[in-house]
Amino acid sequence: MTTPTVTIIGMGYIGLPTSAVMAGKGIRVNGCDVNPKVVEIINAGNIHIVEPGLDELVKNSVEAGYLKVYGKPQPADVYLIVVPTPFNQNHQPDTSFVEAATRNIIPILNKGDLFIIESTSPVLTTEKMAEIIFKERPELQKELFIAYCPERVLPGNVLYELQHNDRVIGGIDETSTQKAIEFYRFFVNGKLHPTNARTAEMCKLTENSSRDVQIAFANELSIICDKAGINVWELIELANKHPRVNILQPGCGVGGHCIAVDPWFLVSDYPEHAHVIRQAREINDYKAEWSVEKILGTARQFEIDHGRQPIIACMGLAFKPNIDDLRESPAKYISSKVVAEARGEVLIVEPNIKDHPSFTLTQYMQAYEKADIIAWLVNHKEFPIINKDEQKIELDFCGVRK
Repeated sequence: MTTPTVTIIGMGYIGLPTSAVMAGKGIRVNGCDVNPKVVEIINAGNIHIVEPGLDELVKNSVEAGYLKVYGKPQPADVYLIVVPTPFNQNHQPDTSFVEAATRNIIPILNKGDLFIIESTSPVLTTEKMAEIIFKERPELQKELFIAYCPERVLPGNVLYELQHNDRVIGGIDETSTQKAIEFYRFFVNGKLHPTNARTAEMCKLTENSSRDVQIAFANELSIICDKAGINVWELIELANKHPRVNILQPGCGVGGHCIAVDPWFLVSDYPEHAHVIRQAREINDYKAEWSVEKILGTARQFEIDHGRQPIIACMGLAFKPNIDDLRESPAKYISSKVVAEARGEVLIVEPNIKDHPSFTLTQYMQAYEKADIIAWLVNHKEFPIINKDEQKIELDFCGVRK
């Protein structure tokens, strides 16, 4: 395969880094996003998300002419769908963004093109998109290569992992799988594992569901330890001395657009069988509710003991440390609930963003000094270095003081 031109639909937390990595390898990338502001920002050589090293890579790629973003899909040799796949209020997966992106490129598809979905999707989504394409363009039957390849990157280390992590690639037929593997070899150094589209889709859901189950165990353990008066961080450290035990760290819940979402796809499609997966999701969602009640209960006791309403600092909004991504964040949910239900002043801290439409943000040292109750919700790098004031009540949901 000669170096292709690529159109990537979706310039978010995965789409933009993927575009920049490809462009940095000398691949011409046509980005596409429905948000005109995002288009404008990237074409100016800037970024709208926080990811180490991304700003320089985007700037260089734009200046070199290898990356340009449009409001509509542009003709290319390869098309990547990297758009959100949320769930609705009933935890049913919503693939409308994937379908809309697919329909938008149908008119510009040509024989020999490669169409790849990277968005996390329920099993059979790739085949359903193929049916939509071939219904509209029957002449492309057996002339278009279609595959699924899920991303598996860690926010904060995306640029490295996009290039070095192994990838699972599944086509709707063997030829599509091989064509997709040839394409990913242009910018991925990790191993490329061939399979079929259904297995690749299930693999992504399995990976994140497995993590969710493991975190649920840690979160449930933290609740039990709180009731028993045991330091959960010390307990886990000691238990992990066992050569075959590896308990993860608890938190205030589980967030992000992967682990907090993907297990529901399996529960929705296989409700009679996904018992452990459903229970893990419910435990991790409950941990956020439990954290809210822990904060509010501590505030009520403070008022009884001191005769005044306490000032509460909610430390962190992102779904994990040292990033600006608030999608499905339990810390954001907890902060919203505390603001709504607390009787006294609530300070909101998130060092990785400048402002928020719903919260007035406070600088983290100012919040710590002013508050009576400190609720550590996210273990951002700035927090553990704050000297502990024994006069303050600290509720550690994420291991800042472990």
